[in-house]
Amino acid sequence: MQSDDVIWSVIGHEFCSYKVRTVTQNFCRNEYNVTGLCTRQSCPLANSRYATVRENEGVLYLYMKTIERAHTPAKMWEKIELSKDYSKALEQIDKELKYWPNFTIHKCKQRVTKITQYLIKMRRIKLRQEPKLVGVKKKLDRREATRERKALSAAHLEKSIEKELIERLKSKAYGDAPLNVNESVWQAILDREKSGKEKELNAGTQLDMEDDETDGEEEEEVVEEDWDAEGGEFVSDFSGDEDGDLDDDLSDLEDVVDGGLGAEETGDDQSDDDSSPEDQPPTKTVLGKRKAKPTAKAPPQKKLDKPGRRGPRVEVEIEREMESVPFTRSALANW
Repeated sequence: MQSDDVIWSVIGHEFCSYKVRTVTQNFCRNEYNVTGLCTRQSCPLANSRYATVRENEGVLYLYMKTIERAHTPAKMWEKIELSKDYSKALEQIDKELKYWPNFTIHKCKQRVTKITQYLIKMRRIKLRQEPKLVGVKKKLDRREATRERKALSAAHLEKSIEKELIERLKSKAYGDAPLNVNESVWQAILDREKSGKEKELNAGTQLDMEDDETDGEEEEEVVEEDWDAEGGEFVSDFSGDEDGDLDDDLSDLEDVVDGGLGAEETGDDQSDDDSSPEDQPPTKTVLGKRKAKPTAKAPPQKKLDKPGRRGPRVEVEIEREMESVPFTRSALANW
């Protein structure tokens, strides 16, 4: 026979595995405790008639214990699901605990209210977009870093071995046709080398073309800079002043030619008695040509005459433009 007073006298004043002692109050860690306090009315072990409310995955359940099921601990607690509606859940508690003590009914309703409030708060927190905290596994990161380092070193080793084997095959260290080398692999290596050489040649030709273009541009810039430094200026060949000078020069030349022809006629009449026209050489009239303005030229370099290498003697006639002076009849005749 179960005696609640005897049980409480033992666990309340001596030892209980669910009791948590503090300075001000004692708490109970039993999952069926309706208040969480270690008291005579709240203790689920020292009360044969007991009721509480628990939550499982967002669903509320009402648990009830009676003295009639005390001999079967596996079927001691009766489980009743409560409605999600708060008011209907309270009505269910009143209906199921109709003749129970008021303390138990009141504490079950308080527990339903508290659980409903924190379920609502949980739903609101889920709707918010908050940063998700992810744990850092230092040991796993360290292990992966070590594996990557070892794999990289192995890859370098494989590449160095492959390069050495290719060099040996090229140098025919194994003969013209090695026995343990697949032809497809050897052909793939040759094709790769050929494509690499073609890419290098193309890159070299492109660089040469770019160098030629840049050299041409630099030469043009240097010529322009030299011309600017010397003070040169590009002028049109047909300017207004030069046209006027050209007309004046042509008119002067025509007058000179007409005067020269008249003088020659008079001279011929006077010299008919002295000599025949066959003895005299024919006179030639040379029309003057317009010369460009002398430009600043560098002084000619004197060449050293080497003994024993003198060429044929050449006479050079130099025409110099003189300042315009009024011509006399004697000058016109001799011109």
